[in-house]
Amino acid sequence: MGVPLIQRFSVARYILRQRMNGRRRYPLVLMLEPLFRCNLTCAGCGKTDYPEEVLKRRLSMEECLSAAEECGAPIVSIAGGEPLIHEEIPRIVAALLKQKRFVYLCTNGLLLKKHLNAYAPSPYLTFSIHLDGARERHDALACRTGVFDSAVEAITVALQRQFRVTVNCTLYEGMSAEEASAHFDFVMGLGVEGMTVSPGYSHSGVFEREIFLSRSRSRQLFRDILKRGRDRGWRFNQTTLFLNFLAGNESYVCTPWGNPTRNIFGWQRPCYLCADGGYAADFRALIDETDWDSYGPGRNPRCDNCMLHSGFEATAVNDLFAHPLKGLYVSLRGPATDGPMAPELPVTHGRRGKRE
Repeated sequence: MGVPLIQRFSVARYILRQRMNGRRRYPLVLMLEPLFRCNLTCAGCGKTDYPEEVLKRRLSMEECLSAAEECGAPIVSIAGGEPLIHEEIPRIVAALLKQKRFVYLCTNGLLLKKHLNAYAPSPYLTFSIHLDGARERHDALACRTGVFDSAVEAITVALQRQFRVTVNCTLYEGMSAEEASAHFDFVMGLGVEGMTVSPGYSHSGVFEREIFLSRSRSRQLFRDILKRGRDRGWRFNQTTLFLNFLAGNESYVCTPWGNPTRNIFGWQRPCYLCADGGYAADFRALIDETDWDSYGPGRNPRCDNCMLHSGFEATAVNDLFAHPLKGLYVSLRGPATDGPMAPELPVTHGRRGKRE
Protein backbone atom coordinates (compact mmCIF):
# COMPACT_ATOMS: atom_id res chain seq x y z
CA MET A 1 0.00 0.00 0.00
CA GLY A 2 1.17 3.54 -0.82
CA VAL A 3 -0.48 5.30 2.15
CA PRO A 4 1.70 6.40 5.13
CA LEU A 5 0.99 4.95 8.57
CA ILE A 6 -0.07 8.30 10.05
CA GLN A 7 -2.84 8.60 7.48
CA ARG A 8 -3.93 4.98 7.82
CA PHE A 9 -4.09 5.29 11.60
CA SER A 10 -6.02 8.58 11.56
CA VAL A 11 -8.56 7.35 9.01
CA ALA A 12 -8.98 4.00 10.79
CA ARG A 13 -9.61 5.79 14.10
CA TYR A 14 -12.20 8.01 12.42
CA ILE A 15 -14.00 5.01 10.85
CA LEU A 16 -14.06 3.08 14.12
CA ARG A 17 -15.57 6.10 15.84
CA GLN A 18 -18.33 6.34 13.21
CA ARG A 19 -19.08 2.63 13.48
CA MET A 20 -19.13 2.71 17.27
CA ASN A 21 -21.64 5.57 17.09
CA GLY A 22 -23.85 3.47 14.81
CA ARG A 23 -23.59 5.79 11.81
CA ARG A 24 -24.48 3.98 8.59
CA ARG A 25 -23.72 6.84 6.20
CA TYR A 26 -20.62 8.90 6.88
CA PRO A 27 -18.06 10.56 4.60
CA LEU A 28 -14.49 9.43 4.10
CA VAL A 29 -13.34 11.90 1.45
CA LEU A 30 -14.76 15.35 0.74
CA MET A 31 -14.62 15.97 -3.00
CA LEU A 32 -14.15 19.74 -3.06
CA GLU A 33 -14.50 21.53 -6.41
CA PRO A 34 -13.89 25.23 -5.76
CA LEU A 35 -14.09 26.07 -9.49
CA PHE A 36 -14.81 24.47 -12.86
CA ARG A 37 -12.40 26.53 -14.98
CA CYS A 38 -9.38 24.67 -16.33
CA ASN A 39 -6.38 25.34 -18.57
CA LEU A 40 -7.16 22.15 -20.52
CA THR A 41 -10.24 20.76 -22.29
CA CYS A 42 -9.69 17.04 -21.75
CA ALA A 43 -11.77 14.51 -23.65
CA GLY A 44 -12.91 12.71 -20.50
CA CYS A 45 -14.13 15.81 -18.66
CA GLY A 46 -17.23 17.98 -19.04
CA LYS A 47 -16.45 20.74 -16.53
CA THR A 48 -15.26 23.35 -19.04
CA ASP A 49 -18.43 23.01 -21.14
CA TYR A 50 -20.28 25.32 -18.76
CA PRO A 51 -21.03 28.89 -19.91
CA GLU A 52 -18.58 31.65 -19.06
CA GLU A 53 -20.63 33.02 -16.17
CA VAL A 54 -20.34 29.60 -14.45
CA LEU A 55 -16.63 29.25 -15.21
CA LYS A 56 -16.02 32.61 -13.52
CA ARG A 57 -17.51 31.41 -10.24
CA ARG A 58 -15.36 30.36 -7.28
CA LEU A 59 -15.97 28.93 -3.83
CA SER A 60 -14.53 31.31 -1.26
CA MET A 61 -12.09 30.21 1.41
CA GLU A 62 -14.90 30.50 3.95
CA GLU A 63 -17.18 28.25 1.88
CA CYS A 64 -14.45 25.63 1.45
CA LEU A 65 -13.64 25.51 5.16
CA SER A 66 -17.33 25.46 6.06
CA ALA A 67 -17.83 22.47 3.73
CA ALA A 68 -14.96 20.61 5.44
CA GLU A 69 -16.36 21.34 8.89
CA GLU A 70 -19.94 20.42 7.89
CA CYS A 71 -18.81 17.18 6.36
CA GLY A 72 -16.14 16.22 8.88
CA ALA A 73 -14.32 13.85 6.51
CA PRO A 74 -10.67 13.23 7.43
CA ILE A 75 -9.57 13.53 3.78
CA VAL A 76 -10.24 16.41 1.37
CA SER A 77 -9.64 15.95 -2.35
CA ILE A 78 -9.46 19.35 -4.07
CA ALA A 79 -10.24 19.07 -7.75
CA GLY A 80 -12.02 21.16 -10.38
CA GLY A 81 -11.35 22.34 -13.05
CA GLU A 82 -7.73 23.10 -12.29
CA PRO A 83 -7.54 24.16 -8.62
CA LEU A 84 -4.18 25.93 -8.99
CA ILE A 85 -6.01 28.61 -11.02
CA HIS A 86 -7.93 29.55 -7.85
CA GLU A 87 -6.08 32.47 -6.19
CA GLU A 88 -7.02 31.39 -2.65
CA ILE A 89 -6.01 27.73 -2.95
CA PRO A 90 -2.74 28.10 -0.96
CA ARG A 91 -4.66 29.70 1.94
CA ILE A 92 -7.44 27.10 1.69
CA VAL A 93 -4.94 24.26 1.77
CA ALA A 94 -3.05 25.79 4.71
CA ALA A 95 -6.29 26.16 6.69
CA LEU A 96 -7.34 22.57 5.98
CA LEU A 97 -3.92 21.32 7.05
CA LYS A 98 -4.26 23.30 10.25
CA GLN A 99 -7.44 21.28 10.88
CA LYS A 100 -5.29 18.12 10.52
CA ARG A 101 -7.13 16.99 7.41
CA PHE A 102 -5.28 15.02 4.74
CA VAL A 103 -5.43 17.12 1.57
CA TYR A 104 -5.02 15.73 -1.94
CA LEU A 105 -4.54 18.63 -4.33
CA CYS A 106 -5.47 17.26 -7.77
CA THR A 107 -3.75 18.96 -10.69
CA ASN A 108 -2.78 18.38 -14.31
CA GLY A 109 0.69 19.66 -13.36
CA LEU A 110 0.94 22.53 -15.83
CA LEU A 111 1.03 25.21 -13.11
CA LEU A 112 2.59 23.27 -10.27
CA LYS A 113 6.22 24.38 -10.70
CA LYS A 114 5.12 28.02 -10.83
CA HIS A 115 3.10 27.75 -7.61
CA LEU A 116 5.13 25.21 -5.62
CA ASN A 117 6.72 27.87 -3.39
CA ALA A 118 3.25 28.64 -2.00
CA TYR A 119 3.23 25.27 -0.20
CA ALA A 120 5.42 23.50 2.34
CA PRO A 121 5.96 19.75 2.52
CA SER A 122 3.69 18.09 5.07
CA PRO A 123 2.57 14.53 5.85
CA TYR A 124 -0.96 15.92 5.47
CA LEU A 125 -0.49 17.34 1.93
CA THR A 126 -0.28 15.33 -1.29
CA PHE A 127 -0.13 16.53 -4.87
CA SER A 128 -2.20 14.15 -7.00
CA ILE A 129 -1.06 14.60 -10.60
CA HIS A 130 -2.96 13.18 -13.56
CA LEU A 131 -1.15 10.79 -15.90
CA ASP A 132 -3.68 8.76 -17.86
CA GLY A 133 -1.16 6.78 -19.88
CA ALA A 134 2.13 7.20 -21.70
CA ARG A 135 2.99 10.42 -23.56
CA GLU A 136 0.99 9.89 -26.76
CA ARG A 137 -2.16 8.64 -25.03
CA HIS A 138 -2.10 11.19 -22.22
CA ASP A 139 -1.58 14.14 -24.58
CA ALA A 140 -4.38 12.87 -26.85
CA LEU A 141 -6.77 12.68 -23.88
CA ALA A 142 -5.66 16.14 -22.72
CA CYS A 143 -6.15 17.44 -26.28
CA ARG A 144 -2.78 19.19 -26.19
CA THR A 145 0.79 18.12 -26.86
CA GLY A 146 3.41 18.51 -24.16
CA VAL A 147 1.07 17.94 -21.21
CA PHE A 148 2.62 14.59 -20.32
CA ASP A 149 6.15 16.02 -20.23
CA SER A 150 5.00 18.98 -18.11
CA ALA A 151 3.29 16.65 -15.64
CA VAL A 152 6.35 14.39 -15.34
CA GLU A 153 8.59 17.44 -14.81
CA ALA A 154 6.22 18.71 -12.10
CA ILE A 155 6.27 15.31 -10.39
CA THR A 156 10.08 15.26 -10.44
CA VAL A 157 10.42 18.76 -9.00
CA ALA A 158 7.80 18.15 -6.28
CA LEU A 159 9.53 14.94 -5.22
CA GLN A 160 12.89 16.71 -5.13
CA ARG A 161 11.29 19.25 -2.78
CA GLN A 162 10.16 16.39 -0.47
CA PHE A 163 6.43 16.68 -1.17
CA ARG A 164 4.11 13.69 -1.09
CA VAL A 165 3.12 12.92 -4.69
CA THR A 166 0.68 10.42 -6.13
CA VAL A 167 -0.47 9.81 -9.69
CA ASN A 168 -4.15 9.71 -10.63
CA CYS A 169 -4.65 7.40 -13.61
CA THR A 170 -7.98 6.89 -15.37
CA LEU A 171 -8.03 4.13 -17.96
CA TYR A 172 -10.05 4.61 -21.13
CA GLU A 173 -11.13 2.44 -24.04
CA GLY A 174 -8.21 1.38 -26.23
CA MET A 175 -5.83 0.86 -23.31
CA SER A 176 -4.45 -2.68 -23.29
CA ALA A 177 -3.22 -4.55 -20.25
CA GLU A 178 0.31 -4.51 -21.67
CA GLU A 179 0.24 -0.74 -22.20
CA ALA A 180 -1.23 -0.08 -18.75
CA SER A 181 1.38 -2.32 -17.10
CA ALA A 182 4.23 -0.48 -18.83
CA HIS A 183 2.70 2.83 -17.73
CA PHE A 184 2.44 1.66 -14.12
CA ASP A 185 6.08 0.56 -14.23
CA PHE A 186 7.03 4.03 -15.51
CA VAL A 187 5.02 5.76 -12.78
CA MET A 188 6.62 3.67 -10.06
CA GLY A 189 10.01 4.49 -11.54
CA LEU A 190 9.33 8.17 -10.92
CA GLY A 191 9.35 7.45 -7.19
CA VAL A 192 5.80 8.57 -6.38
CA GLU A 193 4.06 7.39 -3.24
CA GLY A 194 1.38 5.45 -5.10
CA MET A 195 -1.27 5.44 -7.81
CA THR A 196 -5.01 5.97 -7.78
CA VAL A 197 -6.61 4.05 -10.65
CA SER A 198 -10.15 3.81 -12.00
CA PRO A 199 -11.85 2.95 -15.28
CA GLY A 200 -13.23 5.85 -17.32
CA TYR A 201 -16.98 6.14 -16.89
CA SER A 202 -19.44 7.70 -19.35
CA HIS A 203 -21.08 10.15 -16.98
CA SER A 204 -23.75 12.69 -17.86
CA GLY A 205 -21.44 15.66 -18.40
CA VAL A 206 -19.38 14.19 -21.24
CA PHE A 207 -20.38 13.55 -24.83
CA GLU A 208 -17.40 11.54 -26.14
CA ARG A 209 -18.91 8.23 -25.07
CA GLU A 210 -16.71 6.06 -27.28
CA ILE A 211 -13.65 6.60 -25.09
CA PHE A 212 -15.26 5.07 -22.00
CA LEU A 213 -15.15 1.49 -20.77
CA SER A 214 -18.12 -0.78 -20.24
CA ARG A 215 -18.36 -2.57 -16.90
CA SER A 216 -17.47 -5.99 -18.28
CA ARG A 217 -14.54 -4.54 -20.24
CA SER A 218 -13.30 -2.74 -17.11
CA ARG A 219 -13.36 -5.89 -15.00
CA GLN A 220 -11.48 -7.96 -17.56
CA LEU A 221 -8.95 -5.20 -18.22
CA PHE A 222 -8.09 -4.77 -14.54
CA ARG A 223 -7.94 -8.52 -14.04
CA ASP A 224 -5.43 -8.75 -16.90
CA ILE A 225 -3.43 -5.79 -15.57
CA LEU A 226 -3.25 -7.11 -12.03
CA LYS A 227 -2.21 -10.53 -13.29
CA ARG A 228 0.77 -8.87 -14.98
CA GLY A 229 1.47 -6.77 -11.91
CA ARG A 230 2.32 -9.56 -9.49
CA ASP A 231 5.78 -9.01 -7.99
CA ARG A 232 6.31 -5.75 -9.94
CA GLY A 233 6.22 -3.52 -6.89
CA TRP A 234 3.23 -1.39 -7.85
CA ARG A 235 1.92 0.76 -5.01
CA PHE A 236 -1.72 1.83 -5.03
CA ASN A 237 -3.24 4.62 -3.01
CA GLN A 238 -6.34 2.46 -2.59
CA THR A 239 -7.49 -0.54 -0.57
CA THR A 240 -6.74 -4.01 -1.90
CA LEU A 241 -10.46 -4.79 -1.66
CA PHE A 242 -11.21 -1.96 -4.10
CA LEU A 243 -8.65 -3.48 -6.46
CA ASN A 244 -10.37 -6.81 -5.87
CA PHE A 245 -13.61 -5.14 -6.95
CA LEU A 246 -12.00 -3.74 -10.10
CA ALA A 247 -10.83 -7.26 -10.97
CA GLY A 248 -14.42 -8.51 -10.86
CA ASN A 249 -14.21 -10.35 -7.55
CA GLU A 250 -16.76 -8.32 -5.58
CA SER A 251 -20.41 -7.41 -6.20
CA TYR A 252 -20.24 -4.10 -4.35
CA VAL A 253 -23.12 -1.68 -3.96
CA CYS A 254 -22.25 1.97 -4.56
CA THR A 255 -21.92 4.15 -1.43
CA PRO A 256 -21.61 7.67 -2.88
CA TRP A 257 -22.08 9.37 0.50
CA GLY A 258 -18.57 8.15 1.31
CA ASN A 259 -17.20 10.73 -1.17
CA PRO A 260 -19.64 13.66 -1.06
CA THR A 261 -19.08 16.53 -3.49
CA ARG A 262 -19.26 20.24 -2.67
CA ASN A 263 -18.93 22.56 -5.66
CA ILE A 264 -20.03 26.03 -6.78
CA PHE A 265 -23.67 24.87 -7.04
CA GLY A 266 -23.89 23.24 -3.59
CA TRP A 267 -23.74 19.64 -2.36
CA GLN A 268 -24.12 17.52 -5.51
CA ARG A 269 -26.58 14.61 -5.56
CA PRO A 270 -25.79 11.78 -5.70
CA CYS A 271 -22.06 11.89 -6.47
CA TYR A 272 -19.01 13.51 -8.01
CA LEU A 273 -19.91 12.73 -11.63
CA CYS A 274 -23.70 12.56 -11.56
CA ALA A 275 -26.02 15.42 -10.59
CA ASP A 276 -29.30 13.71 -11.44
CA GLY A 277 -30.66 14.51 -7.99
CA GLY A 278 -29.78 18.21 -8.09
CA TYR A 279 -28.03 19.98 -5.23
CA ALA A 280 -28.54 20.17 -1.47
CA ALA A 281 -28.09 23.40 0.45
CA ASP A 282 -26.07 21.76 3.21
CA PHE A 283 -24.39 18.46 4.05
CA ARG A 284 -27.10 17.24 6.41
CA ALA A 285 -29.74 17.72 3.71
CA LEU A 286 -27.53 15.79 1.29
CA ILE A 287 -27.33 12.82 3.65
CA ASP A 288 -30.89 12.85 4.98
CA GLU A 289 -32.91 13.89 1.92
CA THR A 290 -31.18 12.12 -0.98
CA ASP A 291 -32.92 9.02 -2.35
CA TRP A 292 -29.76 6.93 -2.24
CA ASP A 293 -31.60 3.74 -3.19
CA SER A 294 -32.27 5.20 -6.65
CA TYR A 295 -28.58 5.24 -7.61
CA GLY A 296 -25.88 2.71 -8.35
CA PRO A 297 -25.44 -0.18 -10.79
CA GLY A 298 -28.66 -2.10 -11.24
CA ARG A 299 -30.70 0.72 -9.71
CA ASN A 300 -30.16 3.44 -12.31
CA PRO A 301 -29.25 2.90 -15.98
CA ARG A 302 -26.85 5.85 -15.92
CA CYS A 303 -24.83 4.13 -13.19
CA ASP A 304 -24.59 0.65 -14.70
CA ASN A 305 -21.04 0.98 -16.08
CA CYS A 306 -19.59 2.94 -13.17
CA MET A 307 -16.73 1.44 -11.14
CA LEU A 308 -15.14 4.68 -9.94
CA HIS A 309 -13.33 4.94 -6.62
CA SER A 310 -15.60 7.87 -5.70
CA GLY A 311 -18.51 5.44 -5.57
CA PHE A 312 -16.94 2.17 -4.45
CA GLU A 313 -13.79 2.86 -2.41
CA ALA A 314 -15.91 3.62 0.64
CA THR A 315 -17.76 0.34 0.08
CA ALA A 316 -14.45 -1.50 0.02
CA VAL A 317 -13.34 0.24 3.22
CA ASN A 318 -16.56 -0.79 4.95
CA ASP A 319 -16.04 -4.36 3.76
CA LEU A 320 -12.48 -4.29 5.08
CA PHE A 321 -13.64 -3.29 8.55
CA ALA A 322 -16.49 -5.80 8.49
CA HIS A 323 -14.29 -8.66 7.20
CA PRO A 324 -10.67 -7.96 8.21
CA LEU A 325 -9.53 -11.53 7.55
CA LYS A 326 -10.74 -11.31 3.96
CA GLY A 327 -8.92 -8.01 3.62
CA LEU A 328 -5.73 -9.56 4.99
CA TYR A 329 -6.03 -12.55 2.65
CA VAL A 330 -6.45 -10.36 -0.45
CA SER A 331 -3.64 -8.08 0.72
CA LEU A 332 -1.27 -11.04 1.05
CA ARG A 333 -2.36 -12.98 -2.03
CA GLY A 334 -3.50 -10.18 -4.30
CA PRO A 335 -6.83 -10.04 -6.16
CA ALA A 336 -7.85 -13.22 -7.96
CA THR A 337 -7.15 -12.94 -11.68
CA ASP A 338 -8.54 -16.30 -12.82
CA GLY A 339 -11.79 -18.17 -12.37
CA PRO A 340 -15.38 -16.93 -12.43
CA MET A 341 -16.14 -13.32 -11.61
CA ALA A 342 -18.60 -12.17 -8.97
CA PRO A 343 -22.18 -11.92 -10.26
CA GLU A 344 -23.54 -8.59 -11.40
CA LEU A 345 -25.98 -6.84 -9.10
CA PRO A 346 -29.64 -7.53 -9.91
CA VAL A 347 -31.27 -4.97 -12.18
CA THR A 348 -34.17 -3.19 -10.53
CA HIS A 349 -34.55 -0.14 -12.75
CA GLY A 350 -37.01 -0.10 -15.63
CA ARG A 351 -34.51 -0.49 -18.43
CA ARG A 352 -31.02 -1.90 -18.48
CA GLY A 353 -28.12 0.38 -19.29
CA LYS A 354 -25.79 -0.77 -22.04
CA ARG A 355 -23.27 -3.41 -20.98
CA GLU A 356 -21.03 -5.39 -23.28
